[in-house]
Amino acid sequence: MKIERMKAKPIHEIKTTKKKAHVSSGITGVLFASPWLIGLFLFYLIPLIVSIYFSFTSYSILQPGEFIGLENYQELLSDDLFFKSISNTIYFAVFYVPLSIMFGVGLAMLLNMKIKGMTIYRTLFFLPTLVPHVAIAVLWMWLLNPGFGLINGFLDMIGISGPSWLGSEKWSKPSLIFMSLWGIGQSVVIYLAGLGDISSDYYEAAEIDGANWFQRTFHITIPLLTPVIFYNLVMGVIGAFQQFTLPYTLTQGQGKPANSLTFYVMYLYDNGFKYFRMGYASAMAWILFVVIMILTVLIFWSSKRWVHYQGK
Repeated sequence: MKIERMKAKPIHEIKTTKKKAHVSSGITGVLFASPWLIGLFLFYLIPLIVSIYFSFTSYSILQPGEFIGLENYQELLSDDLFFKSISNTIYFAVFYVPLSIMFGVGLAMLLNMKIKGMTIYRTLFFLPTLVPHVAIAVLWMWLLNPGFGLINGFLDMIGISGPSWLGSEKWSKPSLIFMSLWGIGQSVVIYLAGLGDISSDYYEAAEIDGANWFQRTFHITIPLLTPVIFYNLVMGVIGAFQQFTLPYTLTQGQGKPANSLTFYVMYLYDNGFKYFRMGYASAMAWILFVVIMILTVLIFWSSKRWVHYQGK
């Protein structure tokens, strides 16, 4: 019985077959990703490009408008409310971002302790992040009510006359920062993940050398947690400069009292959808984009000096 030998395929045929398989798998991947790609193109890239053009026009949604060059940007330089919204936004970012990092790290370290029932405590601190911002605003409007709010009622019990909170130009932004800190549970979860990634070998070695709790915290925990702090810093700055839902809900879009809660994105929204000055709003949007981009680049540049990664 003769056994026929299988003829080996030429090398060029093997290469052609592999190339076809590679192209076929690539097409399949693009087809699976096509819904996301189409959405990216239609709802992000096209509006992004169009908004650049609108920022140089008098487009107002109701009318096509005309090309006016840099007039929108020049008008912004003489708009007092524009600068007021910038100062409010910067005030919020300068105080909220550092406080959110300090309180977030502190809470994460407390919730990382090995005690009974810690899962319940972690759940309680994370629950506020599941509440919609509109509901949070309504809740805190009641708590901070100067007449019958629970916080002023508690202060009266201990002999302290509480301020007007959201009704006071002096206390409105601190009140907003305080209620925003109530929802830092999501960043706390990220800090907890970072703490869990720190090897116990570092702490054991430090204890052998006689390091106390403060030395272990500031020479081991904080330095090795800086990658997570860096991430939350970037996201916190971006989120702070885009603050909208809470102040808009609290003031019904009016930014009262005395425009102390008129934030940049609120004023941008008013120009675009209340006053129908879409060209003016587009110019504001691109200024915000450039500012956030510059701040993000600066944070990334500075991270080389203070962010420490394990094993490096």
